[in-house]
Amino acid sequence: MDLFSQLEDMNKQVPLAEILRPKTLEDFLGQSNVVAPNSPLLNLLKTQRLFSLIFWGTPGCGKTTLARLIATKVNAQFIELSAVSSGIKEIKETVERAREALRAGQKTILFIDEIHRYSKTQQDALLPHLENGTLFLIGSTTENPSFQVVPALLSRVQVLRLNPINDVSMAKIINKGFEYLEKNYQPIQYEDDVIKFIVNNARGDARCALNLVENSYFTSNFSNDTRFLSIEILESITQRRNTRYSIQEHYDCASAFQKSIRGSDADAAIYYLAKMIASGEDPRFIARRLIVCAAEDVGIADPNAMNIAVNAYKAVELIGLPEGRIPLANAVAYVANAPKSNKACIAIDSALADIESGLDFPPPNHLRDAHYSDAKKYGFGVGYKYSHDHPDEYQQFMPDELKNKKYFN
Repeated sequence: MDLFSQLEDMNKQVPLAEILRPKTLEDFLGQSNVVAPNSPLLNLLKTQRLFSLIFWGTPGCGKTTLARLIATKVNAQFIELSAVSSGIKEIKETVERAREALRAGQKTILFIDEIHRYSKTQQDALLPHLENGTLFLIGSTTENPSFQVVPALLSRVQVLRLNPINDVSMAKIINKGFEYLEKNYQPIQYEDDVIKFIVNNARGDARCALNLVENSYFTSNFSNDTRFLSIEILESITQRRNTRYSIQEHYDCASAFQKSIRGSDADAAIYYLAKMIASGEDPRFIARRLIVCAAEDVGIADPNAMNIAVNAYKAVELIGLPEGRIPLANAVAYVANAPKSNKACIAIDSALADIESGLDFPPPNHLRDAHYSDAKKYGFGVGYKYSHDHPDEYQQFMPDELKNKKYFN
């Protein structure tokens, strides 16, 4: 490290969240579904074998930390890229570094933060190197990979869903933060509800929680070599009233919101909308729930409900809060009062269940693609009747094995 780099490091104010990143998998809190004893991931790592992964989860749930710990566990070279600031050039450079490491007997993990921001071309550039084992990929994303990652890449990775950190684990993380600050600075006393306030404010985001721990510690009242932290100081920093809105309430309110819309109770739906907004819920999350209601519960009874819900999402993205509460309220009122039908939802679930149970049949020959020279040789497309020209003539569209099947009753 040169002199200038040393000076940079000396003068950096490293955030508490970075300082307290877990150093071992045993210290990693909040993802018991993934790193519990005898979990598939841990058992695989014990064999020193790797496979490519995508971690999908909310901000601050431990995606980057878990990727680094996996690399440490298997003694792999860890190369970190951000999809916001990197592209094919950086991928090629990483591949060369991975080849050099392989010559020395070391595997390489390429970690790509916000991988959903990569274009199709950039994602495709990863494929051959995952296929031939030059490197292993760990991607992180806050968006559903099924919609944001190309199918070819999805088929080469295992998607693991990381949950928001639960309240018990979050309280442990917050206590570690205060313990570290007390050890390195001054003792601190705080009111009983301080930990609960920070847990509620963070809503499963460990980075957010530790940032608040750090900021509140240094803005707390100081006298006689001891600091004192009150709820009023936390409320001043966060500009939020001390309301109870834990991870459990997050899911409970979302559930009550959707069920109120389904039950056509616009008043209750507006109340839960207000509760979520007042508690600092991401308005895009609320809008996504509204879109689900419009599709699942209103459906074909009023197709315009979907348009209104989608437009409310776009409006919220454009204008944010507090103004975004108005298009959300408009859309909630419309979707709640709209007629309801779940026929399409039942139909698609029934069809999926049939296919998953083995009723997976090809289309009849007359419906198959006939836009290539050899199609008719196989009987494909022969006998098809263009429906606009033959509106009254019967034509079988279902596979032969399911020709009398009805999904819409």
